[in-house]
Amino acid sequence: MLPELKDLNTLREALSNAPGPDGNALQGAAERNGQLTKPPGALGRLEDLAIWYASWRGDARPQISAPQVIVFAGNHGVTAQGVSAFPPEVTVQMVMNFEHGGAAINQLAKAAGATMNVHALDLDRPTADFTAGPAMSEEELLEALRVGWTAVDHNADLLVVGEMGIGNTTPAAAIACALFGGDAADWTGRGTGVDDAGLANKTRVVAEGIALHGGSGDGLEILRRLGGREIAAMAGAIAAARALRIPVILDGFICSAAAACLANKSEGALDHTVAGHQSAEGAHAAVLAKLGKEPLLSLGLRLGEGSGGALAINILKSAVACHSGMATFAEAGVSDG
Repeated sequence: MLPELKDLNTLREALSNAPGPDGNALQGAAERNGQLTKPPGALGRLEDLAIWYASWRGDARPQISAPQVIVFAGNHGVTAQGVSAFPPEVTVQMVMNFEHGGAAINQLAKAAGATMNVHALDLDRPTADFTAGPAMSEEELLEALRVGWTAVDHNADLLVVGEMGIGNTTPAAAIACALFGGDAADWTGRGTGVDDAGLANKTRVVAEGIALHGGSGDGLEILRRLGGREIAAMAGAIAAARALRIPVILDGFICSAAAACLANKSEGALDHTVAGHQSAEGAHAAVLAKLGKEPLLSLGLRLGEGSGGALAINILKSAVACHSGMATFAEAGVSDG
């Protein structure tokens, strides 16, 4: 059972005390992998993925039958500074599209056999412009974290979290810069397609945010000052999944920035996660490198919504299906070379 998220310290304690992988399941899965009807290592990374998944589910021969995709949506006050090629109204419109099943993520979740849930967080009340002050109060941050914390289905056996929020590559870039250092330009990309002038403006905005808030505290405090409600909700869901031993497939740049806020707070906080893909947003590869995550896919995606993570569900399903469904040499009556 998850504890009630009464305050930020509850989340910090949950991260610090979160359970690790099941050692017996890890050993059993590794032993089974060595007995399957294939040459050692012939399935490459699929073998490692299956063993990793088994260890978090506490089952040496697991199945994936109940994946969940959650999309969180939020609006950002910083968009008033012209950091996006699209207006904030698109966030509301896209949420309606999700709810009517018309977006890419709806199709990808369906193809992966995943349930999909959408949570819109106060879209009529954008966060504050982080160049003028903190994006959220502590209570606003806590409310957003709670949405993610309680959105995870306890019966799910795999989780993907995605987002929708016009302008949200800007706070994600600011979070990455604050957590990992370097210049604003190192972390700021074109998002949904701003031109050169737009990129320069966006980089300026990120730099101003870092000048005001950089070095202000741990990952959760950086999230409060520079993030957004949907980014916080993703962090809350990823943290809840850790407490529930539900493996997570990370999506793109913005989801990775949310995850980085947890990793900054607690070593090993992301051990239950894999990176679904490397997006076309320039700094995503750098964030994944900082997190020590090798992406499963690299297809030039830059959509968000959880699309890359949902696409990777079938890779993990395939890894687990081979691991749990293949016969051993003894079962198949095949000579073990």
